[in-house]
Amino acid sequence: MRIISGLYKSRKINPPKNLPVRPTTDLAKESLFNIINNLYYFDELTVLDLFSGTGNISYEFASRGVEQITCVDQDYGCIKFINETAKAFEMPIETIKSDVFKFLEKKSTKANIVFADPPYNFTDEQFAKISELVFQNDFLIADGLLVVEHSKHTNLSELENFSYSKSYGGSVFSFFEKD
Repeated sequence: MRIISGLYKSRKINPPKNLPVRPTTDLAKESLFNIINNLYYFDELTVLDLFSGTGNISYEFASRGVEQITCVDQDYGCIKFINETAKAFEMPIETIKSDVFKFLEKKSTKANIVFADPPYNFTDEQFAKISELVFQNDFLIADGLLVVEHSKHTNLSELENFSYSKSYGGSVFSFFEKD
């Protein structure tokens, strides 16, 4: 895993092998950040990274100048690794160890971008619940974006607030915006 662009460009990050994760591929990550780069100025963003795993996406945001990043994951090993990496690179990343659904039901954080990378084997109902809770509980700032990463075998286009999707190999990013 490597950081693609920004202050920490080309830095390799080697998470422990025992973490229950499936990091976003470099190709998919680079494509996602090209889209985001055309929509926003990174230094003006706040980011909420759900199911953050290794922190791969958050490190990329931090490397590109995002000053407010919150990672939520229920796995202690993932949170510990993100904290250690963020400290080593002096990245502005806050972590919260929590079940993502419980977090979305109780918190009222606001962000320009909410990125969610749940397990690919989630049911359609679990995927739908992510977007429902993000929009019901008003997690997005005006003109904000929810990005959900999922497998090509999952179709989220029928969900409320769905805008469009982009495929990269076996991964798909579905984008959701307020009506």
